[in-house]
Amino acid sequence: MYQVKQSEYVLSAAWKSQWPDESLPEICLAGRSNVGKSSLINTLTNRRKLAHVSATPGKTRTLNFYEINHELRFVDVPGYGYAKVSMKIKESFGKMMEEYISSRPNLKGMVLIVDYRHPPTKDDVMMYEFVKYYHIPVIVVATKEDKLKRSELQKNKKIIKEKLGLQDEDRFIAFSSVKKLNVDAVWDAIWELLKENA
Repeated sequence: MYQVKQSEYVLSAAWKSQWPDESLPEICLAGRSNVGKSSLINTLTNRRKLAHVSATPGKTRTLNFYEINHELRFVDVPGYGYAKVSMKIKESFGKMMEEYISSRPNLKGMVLIVDYRHPPTKDDVMMYEFVKYYHIPVIVVATKEDKLKRSELQKNKKIIKEKLGLQDEDRFIAFSSVKKLNVDAVWDAIWELLKENA
């Protein structure tokens, strides 16, 4: 069981020149607005307010870097798919994301966060295909597991995997920040990924 003894917000960057040095491996966390990304970060780090849970979806407009145990960084990227964000801002998100994913040598993998209750959106599929194009390994974390009936779990898992076109080497993990479900499984998958891509 991985124990988080230290976790801290490092900085928010809108430009490449602001990114921290490349001394630590990074795991990127992406998902559409309101999918529970901040809750996932807070649950994994066992900190209630490390990542800010925004009342306004789509508010994050920078890459937010968090350092864990002086061993790795989480990079929280802007939530996508929120209708009220202007086209111009969406375009700048896209450019920032592409630059980060295509050119960051210490980026070791992505945690793609989807809502277990619903089929992946077009944006989810696009994000998955985008990172796979750059050969970035993916862990799909399906949040809000606690809101599903037992009978829906397998059916929804199948739909998510099929819709994304999830490849065999990519992991699927059901998650609930309410029940603290599969916190260890997510950490195990992250460390496995880091070892494979050291």
